[in-house]
Amino acid sequence: MIIKNGLIISEQSTYKADILIKDEKIECIGNNIEEQGHEIIDAEGRYIIPGAIDVHTHMNLIAGNYPTVDDFYSGTIAAACGGTTTIVDHLGFGPEGCNLSHQINKYHELAHDKAMIDYSFHGVVQHLNDEILDELEYHVNNGIISFKVYMAYNNKLSDDELYRVLRKMKQLGGIVPVHAENDQVINYFRAKYKSQGKIAPIYHAKSRPNNTESEAIGRILNLAKLAGDAPVYIVHLSTKEGLQEVKEARKRGQKNIFVETCTQYLTLTEEKYEKDHFEGLKYIMAPPLRTKKDIDFLWKGINQGHIQTIGTDHCPFSFSQKLIAKNDFTIAPGGGPGVEERVSVIFSEGVSKGKISINKFVEMMCTNPSRIYGLYPKKGVIQPGSDADIVIINPNSEREIKIKDLHGNSDYSMYEGLKVKCKIDRVILRGITIVKENEFLSNTIKGKFIKRKKINKNL
Repeated sequence: MIIKNGLIISEQSTYKADILIKDEKIECIGNNIEEQGHEIIDAEGRYIIPGAIDVHTHMNLIAGNYPTVDDFYSGTIAAACGGTTTIVDHLGFGPEGCNLSHQINKYHELAHDKAMIDYSFHGVVQHLNDEILDELEYHVNNGIISFKVYMAYNNKLSDDELYRVLRKMKQLGGIVPVHAENDQVINYFRAKYKSQGKIAPIYHAKSRPNNTESEAIGRILNLAKLAGDAPVYIVHLSTKEGLQEVKEARKRGQKNIFVETCTQYLTLTEEKYEKDHFEGLKYIMAPPLRTKKDIDFLWKGINQGHIQTIGTDHCPFSFSQKLIAKNDFTIAPGGGPGVEERVSVIFSEGVSKGKISINKFVEMMCTNPSRIYGLYPKKGVIQPGSDADIVIINPNSEREIKIKDLHGNSDYSMYEGLKVKCKIDRVILRGITIVKENEFLSNTIKGKFIKRKKINKNL
């Protein structure tokens, strides 16, 4: 296959050249490549970017009694149709007291032969003892180099446990993604509002004020510093105050801090919780949607290099599942869909509206996730020797996001009705076209599990 006449976008440059693909890899990039015997794709007037990487998804998750509506099959088809060719999925919690391998083995079974794009996993540390710490070494050495910890929910770790995980993962060459919220203060507010009969969706946001996020971020950064600048990755940062904690820590000289925000925290505000007919329940997730002030600060933070990636936290439930909470916001299954919309929404709201450059877009959506999580240079970059994961974007085609045009199993989109100036023309996974004109093409190629490389210290 040869892709001709398009503009190739990297994190640093934009240039016109041809791309020759052979045996799942990018063979070479140049001009006037011999065309005989090759499939020719004319990308005139289009942008050519690396396949996007979403390092924050939740396929096959079960939250209490509620399973997400996307498994690895439907969820990765949706991802592919949206321009994402690799995911790193966050494992759900396993049975109380289980070892690390329990959930990893379970998710291998769930994803094998079901995932339609390439994938890896973040492990999860839901309790801690010496055996768990020892087990981390085995998994990091076998390609699962990230283990998530929670500062909220029933399986949260105490501060000393967080410190021990951070220190161990630094020794092993791994990285720790962290859900940073102050659990006790949030639970106080939730109980207070509920006792006052304030059970509408807006009180989900009010029970998780900005400082419940920023306090926890400041605390985990201090613990990471104490653990010798252990690599720490803040998932789904949503607030101005949270990002200020990161900026202050870096100003003090702390290294190895990585920050993710998500599509929804760059585009949607807490006014969504006020929608009629209980539709505000669709947006219940943690952290909640914030204000325009937060959105503006996060876009600025992206441009200034304070935020490294944009994920989705794709965790889709049906509206009927959400409606269980119409008389009590505290029992809603938390999460929303978004894996298919991410590339188009961020391109349209970011690049097309002049908030970020096309190169910053590729850095955030492709290259940085790959570098941070041990996928580089296999993924996230267009260069000889890399996997031929490529997305061709038409930047001039405007469309409206409608649930009927999407491919996941969710019955709603958080971005319904949003007009986006971005069309995904074609998606190529390891040299095979898997999406063309918004149609997923059934073929012999399936997603592969990727063992990831340990990270270098002081990235």
